[in-house]
Amino acid sequence: MYMINKSNRKASQELINEFSKFGVALIADSMGRYGAMKPYIKPIAYGRKMKGRAVTVQTYRSDNLMLHVALEMAQKGDVLVVDAGEITNAGLWGDLMTQMACIKGLNGVVTDGAVRDIEELIKSGLPIYSKSISPLGGFKSSGGSVNIRISCGGVVVLPGDIIIGDDDGVVVIPLEKAEEVLELCKSNKKKENAISKKMKQGITLFEQLGLPEQLGKLGLAIPEDEE
Repeated sequence: MYMINKSNRKASQELINEFSKFGVALIADSMGRYGAMKPYIKPIAYGRKMKGRAVTVQTYRSDNLMLHVALEMAQKGDVLVVDAGEITNAGLWGDLMTQMACIKGLNGVVTDGAVRDIEELIKSGLPIYSKSISPLGGFKSSGGSVNIRISCGGVVVLPGDIIIGDDDGVVVIPLEKAEEVLELCKSNKKKENAISKKMKQGITLFEQLGLPEQLGKLGLAIPEDEE
């Protein structure tokens, strides 16, 4: 059943900004190596950081009508996250939609489908992640849904979840666990900084991670240098 909903799940901008201080990899590690979209969800241009609240979209096959609906509904700072059913034979997002997204102040687009007009999309500066590129356009005649529970890149996304993207990919932070995940991110970043400091002091990464002991459990050891 198709539906168009408003979302009342809103993370504070302060919370979103705090997450944007961390990389996607560290955030995913802090969630037990969950939450990161599969590696086929790639940025169309590197060197950009994405952050925002998810507006979720579910399209029907090669139709982007609901994507236009979501673009109309979205507010400044939102990120459109699109479940296109991994159908990539049509670019459901293109230049004119990107122009409108920039005018409205959206912070990004993520789709498991295809996009097109890549040159213009890159020039826009808007962070966009997709599974593929296709020059063919989408139809605008079928139903779909906005602001429902979807799956994109192998991750469940609810409207209002926090979306962070960088050159490594995209991670989804469930809104109800955001505060807990943030504290884990801060703790893990401190641990990484401490490890970096010790490496500069001459203690190798191999030693700090306790890998000699792990090798020993496997009955293995690094050969000692001969004098």
